Amino acid sequence: MTLEAFLAHVAARRSLDTPEIAALMNEMNDRARRITCAINGAYHTQEELREWMGRLFGRPVDPTFRLFPPFYTDFGRNIHLGRNVFINAGCHFQDHGGVWLGDGVLVGHNVVFATLNHRLDPAHRAEMIPAPIIVGRNVWIGSNATILQGVTIGDGAVVAAGAVVTRDVEPNTIVGGAPARRIRRIEVGEAPERR
Repeated sequence: MTLEAFLAHVAARRSLDTPEIAALMNEMNDRARRITCAINGAYHTQEELREWMGRLFGRPVDPTFRLFPPFYTDFGRNIHLGRNVFINAGCHFQDHGGVWLGDGVLVGHNVVFATLNHRLDPAHRAEMIPAPIIVGRNVWIGSNATILQGVTIGDGAVVAAGAVVTRDVEPNTIVGGAPARRIRRIEVGEAPERR
């Protein structure tokens, strides 16, 4: 199976359940681990990190992108970043199903993006179902949040630290908790709260 055929397969949200798919996923996992070990194993300037991430993604990374390693992924070829994206240390991208981060997205420490799920039927538990995660523009995802497969987060939203996002988030909304629920709407131009 080619990478292009795999990406078309996951875009259709079809089960990942054939030996050919498993072989490609193993190959891509090895490739991603080699690159992330190089990223995480030594100091790199932001320019060097963008070059490494471009190799990981298979295409150039915007010059406004910033990353604080370590960074982890088990696929690497289905991550898509807008302009002015910042990813803090310790984040995990399970990007088989696709992760899209819009312009101005801020990702806190240790955030997990999980685009795969297993079937509930024990006889088919090893089968995985992909679905993309789409994060709109100017979204802030707090530390230790987990975003699950198939979720879309609207422009301007805030995901509170530690939230587990299992369903779509409306634009300009703060969500938190496990599972994440709406806390309140954000008024455009609103100043940050003081504590």
